[in-house]
Amino acid sequence: MSFLLRVVLPDKPGSLGAVATALGNAGADILGVDVVERSQGQAIDDLAVELPAGRPPDVLITAAESVPGVEVESVRPHSGKLDTHRELELIEEITADPAHGLELLAQGIPRIFRAGWALVAVRDGDHSYRLAQSTAAPETRAGDLPWLPLDKAIVVDPAVHWVPEPWSALDTELAAAPFGTKARALVVGRPGGPAFRPSELARLTHLTGIVTTVLGD
Repeated sequence: MSFLLRVVLPDKPGSLGAVATALGNAGADILGVDVVERSQGQAIDDLAVELPAGRPPDVLITAAESVPGVEVESVRPHSGKLDTHRELELIEEITADPAHGLELLAQGIPRIFRAGWALVAVRDGDHSYRLAQSTAAPETRAGDLPWLPLDKAIVVDPAVHWVPEPWSALDTELAAAPFGTKARALVVGRPGGPAFRPSELARLTHLTGIVTTVLGD
């Protein structure tokens, strides 16, 4: 079975190699690595790994954290592939079919950001509704998103920003980015985490900005 690990490790030569060795000794096969962020002497990496049938994912945590200074932020089932540079492909798809641009955006975002679902929401007066959604987006009743419009991409904290309860179920981490000049936003949900990093918010902002330009406001 394949899993996705997000690890925090010292940003110095040899750290990732030591983690890879420890995981290999635990029987894991590394399928891909992506550097999510580097800051303040630390690197945050996503590792796609495969374990033999019957081996629990806990062995991945134990192995990775046996390396000094390494912390596993999350581990969850994964398809086994890392789509690390899919933004351009998504933009090309939207450019070729702008009439379905919002649907293509909502469907494409989860695979790029390793999330469970995405949707495009708009606020009109004191009501909010969705314009497009991915297949796994939770069903909700019509309500309001009083934190729209947004000035910048944010981590959506249900304790601060009201959201429908299904959005935050299953310990879902949420992020949102403004989409155009109106009270619209692209909302991304990552059930079970990990939390969205500043670098991911920056990528989300960049992507929504380009798509807004392609589709018009």
